[in-house]
Amino acid sequence: MKFIETIKNIFKIEELRKRLGYTALLILIYRLGCFVVLPGIDASMIADSSLAQTASKGLVGLLNMFSGGAFGNASIFALGVMPYISASIVIQLLGVFVPYFRKLQMEGESGRKKMNQMTRWLTLVVICIQGPAYIAALHNQIPESAFLATKTLGWSTFIFNLVSTLILMAGSMFVMWLGERITDRGIGNGISLIIMIGIVARLPYALAAEIGEKLTTTNGGLLLLIVELVIWFFVIIAAIALVQAVRRVPVQYAKRVVGNRQYGGVRQYIPLKINAAGVMPIIFAQALMLFPIVFSRWDATRGLAATLGNYTGFWYNFLFFLFVVIFTYFYTAVTVNPTMMAEDMKRNSGFIPGVKPGKKTVEYLDSIMSRVTLPGSIFLGLIAILPAFAMIAGVTNQFASFYGGTSLLILVGVVLDTLQQVESYLLMRHYDGLMKTGRLSGRSGM
Repeated sequence: MKFIETIKNIFKIEELRKRLGYTALLILIYRLGCFVVLPGIDASMIADSSLAQTASKGLVGLLNMFSGGAFGNASIFALGVMPYISASIVIQLLGVFVPYFRKLQMEGESGRKKMNQMTRWLTLVVICIQGPAYIAALHNQIPESAFLATKTLGWSTFIFNLVSTLILMAGSMFVMWLGERITDRGIGNGISLIIMIGIVARLPYALAAEIGEKLTTTNGGLLLLIVELVIWFFVIIAAIALVQAVRRVPVQYAKRVVGNRQYGGVRQYIPLKINAAGVMPIIFAQALMLFPIVFSRWDATRGLAATLGNYTGFWYNFLFFLFVVIFTYFYTAVTVNPTMMAEDMKRNSGFIPGVKPGKKTVEYLDSIMSRVTLPGSIFLGLIAILPAFAMIAGVTNQFASFYGGTSLLILVGVVLDTLQQVESYLLMRHYDGLMKTGRLSGRSGM
């Protein structure tokens, strides 16, 4: 069989075999750390606390899913890679609005190293903010009797908070280090792979809960389960199409003769992604929808807070869809720079056939991005609200989150990227790729 032959070819390549083994080892270390509770806290009392309930919904539920359940377990890896992601987003936005960071982006490898170093320092700052906030949340959502360090060992609350914050900082930096090691010595995409593993870790529990509920139903539960799984399969196919879809813009390069060699004179393509913003619009929209609920905790059963707290309601999903579309346009405008693309083409003696270089090229690329972003944003908005439709149809809350939204897009995108990395090793060793027709495309669109 083609599949078995491909697996054999993967393990025939020594470098790829070592990278896969190294990646698996680091992922195992990360998953074990997710179950190590902060010292001084009674782990047996966390499951029945309000922390476990809060960690299953809203933006907090998203953070818990990204951390593979570590957030809801009061683990040493509770903050996970989210501080690093937050710092990366800030640095990326600064690259658009601040000239110094924009200059670093154009300096190539040296500029990238400087920005990575700044991202690490900013990650420390974010952790110093999020760490104490997380410890304060633990005090509010876990019974005081669960804090053995203060009740049994006689620690003061200040000492416990300080030690726990330092442990959270060390844990988050260690997770970031694991991600970088996977990128350098493993299969690549370290940070993304860690997030994906956290999401996949929740899938068996969600699927088991869904199967258990449907099998205990007497009125056609098994048939409903089969229909749900079939629909889920087609949703995954749609998500793959959204991640891979690109609009290819032809670029012609002028011929150059250097010595006895001729360079250029070939036609290539710029792949403009239909969904260039990825999952960030959904994350931004979820955070914005959470603000009214946070500021109305004293009375979250009335007004706007009650409307936005109803995740299956019409107005919640309508606003959620609208915010996703808006943020898709915003984040695409921030991350895709037609001016820089036009300058790179001009610097390499490239041009778009039928379009004048310079300002006209910028306008042409900008118009194409505006057109392809519209269907991409609508499709992304539909995928974002699909979990609500799944819950309305009777799917359990846990499994419904895999019908769309951030978890599904990250899962699909990272799996495609990882498979593309594996395929590149196979093709370099003159083996067949993973697909019979053409090469596998990841989120890069190449």
